[in-house]
Amino acid sequence: MSLFESDKSAERIPVSLITGFLGSGKTTLLNRLLRHDGMQDSAVIINEYGEISLDHLLVERLDGEVAVLASGCVCCTIRSDLEETLRALLVRRDRGEVPPFRRILIETTGLADPAPIVQLLLNNPLVSHFLRLDAVVTTIDAVNAAHQLDRQYEALKQVALADRLLITKRDLVEDITALEVRLRRLNPGAKIESVTHGEIDPAQLFGAGLVDPERKTVDAERWLNEQAFAGSREAAQGHEHQPDHHGPDDHHHHDASITSFVIAFDEPLDWMAVSHWLAYLRNARGADLLRVKGILNLRDEPVPIVVHGVHHVFHSPVALAKWPDADRRSRIVFITRGIARDEVLALWQAGRAAA
Repeated sequence: MSLFESDKSAERIPVSLITGFLGSGKTTLLNRLLRHDGMQDSAVIINEYGEISLDHLLVERLDGEVAVLASGCVCCTIRSDLEETLRALLVRRDRGEVPPFRRILIETTGLADPAPIVQLLLNNPLVSHFLRLDAVVTTIDAVNAAHQLDRQYEALKQVALADRLLITKRDLVEDITALEVRLRRLNPGAKIESVTHGEIDPAQLFGAGLVDPERKTVDAERWLNEQAFAGSREAAQGHEHQPDHHGPDDHHHHDASITSFVIAFDEPLDWMAVSHWLAYLRNARGADLLRVKGILNLRDEPVPIVVHGVHHVFHSPVALAKWPDADRRSRIVFITRGIARDEVLALWQAGRAAA
């Protein structure tokens, strides 16, 4: 019998996080999304300090924090702790006090660090038992992005943690090539799209989690590949992706601290060795582990084991039903700040030598 919990992602409500720096178009995007027919069974949570109110969409206040939008979606604001807001919303759904919903969208403020929300969804049993992280969507203002990324670490981190990057105000900028190159360097695994006035097909934004949204099945290979193209042999052999300082981006010196790389292992691994390695990384460099995703081939485990973490908080390892394809290598994707692949691998090798 496996020591690991079976994956139940398909049974949990997907939660997508919409983040982005001040004025980058988060609320415009949200308003547009909620007008799509396929989004009418959504619940929306907004921070009460958001830049733009959704009041023009409200048609009925149920009480206090909860309202029903013209689209039929449930909407509420974060007035205390997000965990409390989520749990209360689920209770009201189960009681029939609000319209039923099949997904949750959370819009943060422009200065918010998305990491604590991701951590809540990964590792808080009172929430993660019912909900699963689907996608982190970050909006980027094409007009002001260069200045914001140069000066605001919050903007840089919002980009680094994203599964989807949306370049807004594209119609106001003649050439966004340099911005696209910079975004790919910061987060090579995220999908990048340009949008005008927030108009985009919701199908292009969501479905970044373990579950295939159409088939309601686990798709671990896609999930891992999207974050840092782990299917690429070059990436799996350990090539890091960070800025080339011999080009036009020389002044983006702090971008170099954000690094993405994959470590792959051909032979099955010992779980205790992996667990101690990741625990040491979390304890010693947790603040700089922006995001970690992995699919592991462990000794004495017939199925793959998935690990996923942000900073020092990791989801409990999950056993998938089967391998997604014939590739049985363990692959772990790291997006870090100031941690090189060689340093992470040296810790692994030191742990094996000491065992």
